[in-house]
Amino acid sequence: MKYRKPPREELRKKLTPEQFYITQENGTERPFQNEYWDNTKEGIYVDIVSGEPLFSSLDQYDAGCGWPSFTKPIDKEYVQFRKDTSHGIIRTEVRSTSADSHLGHVFSDGPQDRGGLRYCINSAALRFIPRADLEKEGYGHYAKLFEK
Repeated sequence: MKYRKPPREELRKKLTPEQFYITQENGTERPFQNEYWDNTKEGIYVDIVSGEPLFSSLDQYDAGCGWPSFTKPIDKEYVQFRKDTSHGIIRTEVRSTSADSHLGHVFSDGPQDRGGLRYCINSAALRFIPRADLEKEGYGHYAKLFEK
């Protein structure tokens, strides 16, 4: 599957204003008032812009911060990191590789027994694909993650 970033004009039509603001203008949504902060269903999260696979529900946990939080990406190939000095602090921004979508930030206060990282990600940058829909959505090879 090839992932790409559509032209800006196409994105304005495809995305909601909030999705556009967050992914294209480095915005942040409100905590506890976003779609996936408390999602407990099995599946994967992909970039709302390109469809790049980003995170698995198996690595999601409740960090109490009000945003979906993960201990690691589903595949490091699809995420990149940038130094973020906005807001007078130094943080590490997380972006998708092909679409260059702003996803959120990664912090070192995650569960120590799972690597110690907390990927704090905006719901509006994600599309959730339930486990049952992985095959029909073209992500069938990720179904093996959920086999016990």
